[in-house]
Amino acid sequence: MRNIALRLMYDGTNYHGWQVQKNEITVAETLERALTKICGAPTKLTGCGRTDAGVHALRYCANFRTDATIPTDRVPLAVNALIPPDIAVVDAVDAPEDFNAILSCEKKEYTYKIYNARIRNPMYVNRAHFCPVPLELEAMQQAAAAFCGTRDFAAVRSVGTEVKSTVRTVHYCEVSREGSLIELRICADGFLYNMVRAITGTVIYAGLGKILPEDIENILQGADRRLAGPTAPPQGLYMTKLWYSGEVGRMMDKNL
Repeated sequence: MRNIALRLMYDGTNYHGWQVQKNEITVAETLERALTKICGAPTKLTGCGRTDAGVHALRYCANFRTDATIPTDRVPLAVNALIPPDIAVVDAVDAPEDFNAILSCEKKEYTYKIYNARIRNPMYVNRAHFCPVPLELEAMQQAAAAFCGTRDFAAVRSVGTEVKSTVRTVHYCEVSREGSLIELRICADGFLYNMVRAITGTVIYAGLGKILPEDIENILQGADRRLAGPTAPPQGLYMTKLWYSGEVGRMMDKNL
């Protein structure tokens, strides 16, 4: 049986996240319906991670197994002909038998976009979080940097989610600004549920002067979600980079 890896991108506005759900339209369900028609048998996708309702992906990886004989290089065009225009299969490769989009992923990068201006920009509706109050960039940068390292991130995850460990390694957490657009980029070996959005909300609070950058250490050590900032809205969040070895890694690294 073949194991095919897909590189995807999508606008998550019209979807209730990635994961298949009983009563909601999701990205995975939309793609699986198309793949089932193309492959002539029920097809199950394994995604590189969950994205919530309204979250976007500039780079996303998923794999599926099939006995279908369709050439791998024809898969993107075949799938794209059957799905809405807010999802695109960008590329496809034959993956090793043991490849799994989530388990084989070495690290991930998310980018959160904030439109920081007095007047909203209609072009960023559902594409960035609109914050009309001035934000102090240097305070945000210092707060973001305080999240780097191997730490217990229980203070910045959704309460009630169960995981074996809340320890993760954040390789970088950086804030930059160009005009009215502020971007927070964060890379880690894995993320807890809503971790990026909670970190972003905390960094925004630092930019508003509600939290000092030097408070971050105590917030993390306290492991209390109530001490950190709010969970930022989903529409500003994008999955932007994924690291894999071998042929899948080369596919994901291509500039398209």
